[in-house]
Amino acid sequence: MKLQRKNMLRASALGALVVSGALVLTACGSDDNTKTADGSAKPSAAAAGDIKCDDAKGKLLASGSSAQKNAIELWIKNYMAACSGVEVNYKSSSSGEGIVAFNQGTVGFAGSDSALKPEQVEESKKICTGGQGIDLPMVGGPVALGFNVAGVDKLNLDAATIANIFNDKIKKWDDEAIKKLNPGVTLPSTAIQAFHRSDDSGTTENVTKYLKAAAPDAWPHEAAKKWAAPGGQAASGSAGVAAQVKQVDGAIGYFELSFASAQGIKTVDLNTGAAAPVKATGENASKAIAAAKVSGTGSDLALKLDYTTKAEGAYPLVLVTYEVVCDKGNKAETLPTVKSFLNYAASDAGQKVLLENGYAPIPAEINTKVREVINTLG
Repeated sequence: MKLQRKNMLRASALGALVVSGALVLTACGSDDNTKTADGSAKPSAAAAGDIKCDDAKGKLLASGSSAQKNAIELWIKNYMAACSGVEVNYKSSSSGEGIVAFNQGTVGFAGSDSALKPEQVEESKKICTGGQGIDLPMVGGPVALGFNVAGVDKLNLDAATIANIFNDKIKKWDDEAIKKLNPGVTLPSTAIQAFHRSDDSGTTENVTKYLKAAAPDAWPHEAAKKWAAPGGQAASGSAGVAAQVKQVDGAIGYFELSFASAQGIKTVDLNTGAAAPVKATGENASKAIAAAKVSGTGSDLALKLDYTTKAEGAYPLVLVTYEVVCDKGNKAETLPTVKSFLNYAASDAGQKVLLENGYAPIPAEINTKVREVINTLG
């Protein structure tokens, strides 16, 4: 079965599990052949082989990045099927909201598409008694540029053209700059409807880092979680932007690839200067992430990405989602669950789930360090 269809079916099944805006996955599957006699879900092969529940118990709250929503849904489903008596609740909101919740002490960990800023680390020391917040890279993947232009099934764009589209400089789909990149394609004079995130977003920060690095002359704004360019329309979360692109003719927007796959949204191929434009796939994102370097110190494993790579088949518009935790000073009642759950996410089976769903696993060398740090959390 094709990946797109698998993701569409999976997204449909998992959508029913969203309760009051928060993700609460129970131990119940949606198909009879996935259930035990008492109605609870059978653990998947991944859960059975790689999940160590240890002393995990009770409820673990987490929140943040919507870009990792589809990955963490699957992790939680497998984890809770294997560990009875444990509830993991992840509220998919935004990286900014996740960091705020973490530094207020209301969640055991936060998901963020960008590493902690120095002032956020300093603030975390109030919650992490005797320690501080650190970044653990857990999910990688391409940020897709989804488009909806009637009659156009394939679209190539380069960084400068993307910057001018989102900077309200290119206003029609038949603009000469777009035509030049798409010879032989009949482009309509439809007005471009560019959608961006309304909330502070790590995905936005990664997109603007890419534009700032790859097209500095066309993108005068600083890279940031908050959208700064004029014009365009705003929507909340990756899901909100994807929904608008799906509905509006002439639309373009950015979101994690699985949102495009789940809704059948066409995605832009990036002209990076390589021999051929590069598609947004987990494999192609992995080629770009593999060149990342650890820029954090001590237990912090923040990564520095190369947004300007021209390597063949490397898709440079990528993000890495971090799980933000205390290195020391975690709450005693949730620490065992935090370590157990994150150990599964960083396991070979947990990372394999990513590749199967359009994400990019964290490179093995870095992931080994992630596991080592998880085991030292206190």
